[in-house]
This record gives sequence, structure tokens and C-alpha cells, in this order.
Amino acid sequence: MRAILCSSFTGPGDLRLSEIDEPKPSGDEILIAVHAASVSFMDQLVVSGLYQMRPPTPFVPGTEASGVVVAVGDKVTGFAPGDRVACSAWTGGYAERMIAKESKTVRLPDGVAFEAAATVLHNYGTAYYALVERARAQRDETLFVTGAAGGVGLAAVDLGRHLGLRVVAGIGSDDKANLVRAYGGSEVINYRTENLRDGIKAITGGEGIDIGFDNVGGAIFEQMARSMKWGGRLMPIGFTSGEIPQLPMNLPLLKNYSILGVFVGAWAEKFSADAARMNATLMQLLAEGKIRPHIDRVLRLEEAGEAMRAVANRTAQGRIVLKIR
Repeated sequence: MRAILCSSFTGPGDLRLSEIDEPKPSGDEILIAVHAASVSFMDQLVVSGLYQMRPPTPFVPGTEASGVVVAVGDKVTGFAPGDRVACSAWTGGYAERMIAKESKTVRLPDGVAFEAAATVLHNYGTAYYALVERARAQRDETLFVTGAAGGVGLAAVDLGRHLGLRVVAGIGSDDKANLVRAYGGSEVINYRTENLRDGIKAITGGEGIDIGFDNVGGAIFEQMARSMKWGGRLMPIGFTSGEIPQLPMNLPLLKNYSILGVFVGAWAEKFSADAARMNATLMQLLAEGKIRPHIDRVLRLEEAGEAMRAVANRTAQGRIVLKIR
């Protein structure tokens, strides 16, 4: 079968389209004929050797995909060949067929397209886990999202709108403003050209933000830490700036706010039944049109390297999808 192979942690430029053996499911695993796979910032980090885990090489990148079940392991009870599904895995999505755990696979409701389904579990799963499970977001609270036009950021904006939050979208270039407004950003701050603390102060009448959802890290995170409301929740989601921030702990002490770590992949490993219920909820929201994944562009499997470079260079808005069949 055709697959994209990563043979060394040297980045997207060294990925190669290859012919490899088809994997075989065992136990609680499902073999899926992949129709579409999404390209995430995490995928780009993994092939560049910059993520906290390094799969043995060579490996097939790709953390999220959708397609049709081909075969199941002998312990699988919830799926059968022919089922339309979406799935997540640490690797394997950039191929004609991939293996996923039953607990990380969800059936697609009627009418949900493979391309859209391939963009939900990571983006909206991260946003849902952060806002609903960790922050316990309440209607009318103020949410500030950094990297708001990226895959996870835009999902947080969209889901925040659905939850009835007042969403402030943080972006790094003005050409992303219209998109984040269309997805629910009632106010927009360009933190590369505006003073972030002054912007938040003006928007919130000096009260600060209830929920901080930070994809960027570095100095942006520290400015958010100085802009929190009493009893707020500040969540580090990722560090696309490449800089892991250091925080003076008197800041959360003075305003009694919490810092909540968000690593949905680890949570899904430990609490697989809860994660499966979340995935089913997200797919139902998608089927009902209550969340609206944004697909920046659809490329061929052999264009995976180009897709990763676009993600790394911040030129992609929402998700890029690889159409495999």
C-alpha cells in the first residue's frame, strides 16, 4: 500500500511516498481504509524530532484520519467491516490503510463527509477537553484564545461560541481576522501589532479574562498570566512559539486563579471510556452543524510535506486535509 514514510527526524522535506506492507489488526485494534487524513502542528513536530515522543523509525506520520473499517481484532465489539469511522492514533494516518484502537475510533453519523470528520477529534477534542472538562466553562464567561486561526485555536473559538462564551480571538496577522470573527470571535487582538495586556484590559473593562486558552507559549503566555480575572483558569495548550514559558507564581496567588494543564492525548489513554463519549458527542455536534471545522485546503497524499510546511509557516488557517481515496 502507499504511505508517507519518515525515516529520520529531519523535518517535512525528507518525507517520502513509499510502498509498505499493509498492517494487520490484533486484539482491540481496527484496520481502516483511509479516505482522508488531517495535517496537524503535532505531526510536523513529530517528524522534526521536536515532540515529546519519538516513534521508532521508519514510521508513517498522521495522528487523525477517517475512512471505512476493513477488519477488526478479535476483542473488538463495537465496529464491523463497512462502518464509516474517524480515528486518532499517535502515528499511521498518512497511508492507504492504518491501525487504530477501538477506544480511539468513532462511528460517523449519516451525512458527515470524510474530509470534515478527519479534522474533529484532535482539534475539537482538545478544545472540548480544555473548555468543558478542565475549565468547566460557564455561559457568558470571557475566553481568550491565542493562535485563534490555527487548527486547535479555531476549534476553541467555534466551540466557545457554541458554549455561549464571549470569545476574544488572539491572532498574529490581520489577514486572519475575518476568519476568526466568522467562527465566533466577538473581539480580535493582533498581539504582534497591539499591546496584549492593554487590549484585554480595554475589552474586559479592566476585569481580565475568565479562561485563557494558549497555543503559543513564550511571552504571550506571561502577558495572559498578568491579564487574568479573579478565580480564572489559565490553560497552556501548546508552545508553537518554540518557547516554554516560566511564570512567577505570585501571579496566580494574587488573583486566586488556576493554571490547568491540558494534554488530551494522555487523558484519552488513561480514561478511554470518557474520551470515547467525548468523541461521539463531537461527531453529533458536527452532524447537527453546531460545530463547523474549517478546511484550509485539500491536497494529495504525496503533498504531505507541502502541507506540513504550510502548518509550520503559519500559512494554513484551520486544517489541511490529505485526500487519500
